Amino acid sequence: MVKVLVKWQGQKYEVDTDTAPTGEDFKAILFSLTGVSPERQKVLVKGGQLKDDTDMTKLGLQENQTLMMIGSVGELPKAPAQPIKFVEDMSENEVAQALSIPAGLTNLGNTCYMNATLQCLKAIPELKSALDENASGMGQTDARANLVSSMKNLFKQLNESGEGVPPFVFLQFLRQVYPRFAEQDSQHGGYRQQDAEEFWNEMLTTLDQVLKKKDSSESTVVERHMSGRMVTTWECAEAPDEPPTVRQEMFRKLNCHIDKSVNYLSQGIKKGLEEVIEKRSETLGRNADYKSTSRIDRLPEYLTVAYNRFFWKASESVDAKIVKSVKFPLELDATEFCTPELAEKMRPARQHLRELDDKKALERKLAKQGKSAETDDKKDGDVEMKSGEGEASAPFELNPDLKADVGCNPSGVYELIGVVTHIGRTANSGHYMGWVRKEKGIGGPDPQGKGIPETQHWWYKFDDDKVSMVTDDEILRLCGGGDWHTAYVTLYRAKKLE
Repeated sequence: MVKVLVKWQGQKYEVDTDTAPTGEDFKAILFSLTGVSPERQKVLVKGGQLKDDTDMTKLGLQENQTLMMIGSVGELPKAPAQPIKFVEDMSENEVAQALSIPAGLTNLGNTCYMNATLQCLKAIPELKSALDENASGMGQTDARANLVSSMKNLFKQLNESGEGVPPFVFLQFLRQVYPRFAEQDSQHGGYRQQDAEEFWNEMLTTLDQVLKKKDSSESTVVERHMSGRMVTTWECAEAPDEPPTVRQEMFRKLNCHIDKSVNYLSQGIKKGLEEVIEKRSETLGRNADYKSTSRIDRLPEYLTVAYNRFFWKASESVDAKIVKSVKFPLELDATEFCTPELAEKMRPARQHLRELDDKKALERKLAKQGKSAETDDKKDGDVEMKSGEGEASAPFELNPDLKADVGCNPSGVYELIGVVTHIGRTANSGHYMGWVRKEKGIGGPDPQGKGIPETQHWWYKFDDDKVSMVTDDEILRLCGGGDWHTAYVTLYRAKKLE
C-alpha cells in the first residue's frame, strides 16, 4: 500500500494508490478531493503525463512521493436541449432519472457491506442535517473527523448524481480509521468481505464522537435520535433474600436472537431481553444462576435491530449462517419490550395512532369502491359507515416527559424504513444489499400503469450502483428460510402522530 502526495494550487492531498489501480481511478479520487474534473487534470509522473489506462503499480511510486497536478475547476457544462423521449426509448439510467431514482454506490472490491449500510443511514434526515451542520472539512489531523467529512461529501454526491458514485475517498479514510476493513483475502486475493453490522456499529460510534460539540453538554444526533435506554434487573432464585441488582445503560440496537423456537422478530428480541447467567453470589459465597431481565425505559426515534445470524462453526473454521426464516413486520409495536411505566406514558399516543389507522383504513375501503368518505348515499353492496367512523380523531394530550424528550418515540410504534440483507452461507462471503423505503411525495412519481402491482409503499433496492424499485411484498420476502437475500439489520422509524 503506497500513499503519495499530490500538490495542486499550494495544497497537498494524500492519496492511497491501493484504491486506484489505474490512472482513471487516480484522477477520480483527485476529482473528489479538488473538484477538478478528470479531463481538465494534468498529473505529472515519471515519463510524462498520467494517462487513463496507466497501471499505477508500474510507476515505481515511493511512499509519500509528491506528484504535481495542473488544472483548474471549470464551469459545469450546460446541458444541451434534449428532444422528448418515451420510456421505451430510454436507457436504464434515463428511466432512473425520470423516476428520480437515487444514485447507487460503485463496488470497489467487496465493499457491498459498506454501500448497503450507507444507503440505509442516508435515509435518516436528522443525520444528514447534523452532517451538514458539521463545519469541519477534510484535511484534519483526526482521521475520524476526515471520515465523517467524507461521509457528508459522499451523501451530497449521491443527492446530485444520476449515476453510480465511486466512494474512493470515504473508503480510504475508513481503512485509515479501522484497518481491519482493509484486510486482504489470502486465498482469493483482493480485499476480504466484511460484516455490515460491524461497519454500522463503528460508523455510529465515530459519528457520535466527531459530532460531539466541544465544551457542550448538548447530545449528538446519535444520542438523541438513535439511542435508547435499558433497565436490567439481576435476581438470584437460590437466594430470595438477596436484593436484586438494577443497572441502567444506553443502547443503539436491539438483538434478535435466533434458534429453533424463533419464528418472528418479537420472539427473537424477547430472548435477548431475558437470560440466565452464572456469577458469584456474595450471599451464598459461591457461584449461582442469576436471571437477567431487561426492559426499555426510553425508545429512540430510530430503532436498529440486528439479527444474530452468524455463529462460529469450528469444524469448518468459518462464521456459518443461520438461514432460518424469521418474519419481521412493516410496523412494529415495541411496547411489550418496555417498562410498565414507559408503556403507560405512551398509551395516549398509541391510542391516537390506532384511531388514525382505523380512519385511513376506512377511507381506503371507500375509495376502492369509488366513494368518498363524505358520501351519504348508500348503494347495495357498498360499505356502510358505522356511527363514529370517519370522524376526526379526538385530540389527545402527549405525556409531558415524552414531549420534552427530543428524539424519542412517544408511542412505541415503528414503521420499517430500511433493511440491510445478506445472501450467502458465511459471514466472509456472499453479497450485501440495501433496501430503503421511498417516502410519499418525495422524489419522483411512483410506478404506475397496467400490470403494476398494488403496494402501500415503494422501496429502493440498492444493489451497489444498480438501483430499482420493489413493493412491500418483496421486502417481506427478505425474512430468510433459503438462499435468497436475508434481513441482517432492520431500521425502524417512530410512526408519525399526524
